[in-house]
Amino acid sequence: MPERPPDPDLEESTNRWMVWGAVIMAIMVMVFPLYRLTEPSARDDARQAQLASLAEQGESIYGFNCASCHGSDGEGGLGPTLNAEQFLASATDPQIEQLTAVGVPGSLMGAYSQDFAGPLTSEQIRAVTTFIRTWEDDAPDVPDWRVFPK
Repeated sequence: MPERPPDPDLEESTNRWMVWGAVIMAIMVMVFPLYRLTEPSARDDARQAQLASLAEQGESIYGFNCASCHGSDGEGGLGPTLNAEQFLASATDPQIEQLTAVGVPGSLMGAYSQDFAGPLTSEQIRAVTTFIRTWEDDAPDVPDWRVFPK
């Protein structure tokens, strides 16, 4: 097969695309470090916004389902004090979610998860847990947090 002569228009077009590709790659190389600097704070901001939204939802759910026994601010009542420094330091989020979901056998604390015939979804239980965690910074010292007021 005979060799074709080089096409000057094709050469020019190819060179132009290669230059543009190199320019775009150079821009990406320069922008990537900026992205790496800003992305962690953007993710943290998004996480904080999500937690704030979840806590807001949890406040409403807590007021409707939990406040009658645990007090409107978690100060206790028929149920133990939930805003106590001791409770918040000793209970993990999964433990709080589990206690809320399945209840406490032998007590007035029934199951609240829909999986156990309760009214709340797992996302709502997570929202209540997130709301309870908002008390952590100002939690009072209540050594007898498990003792119910008479």
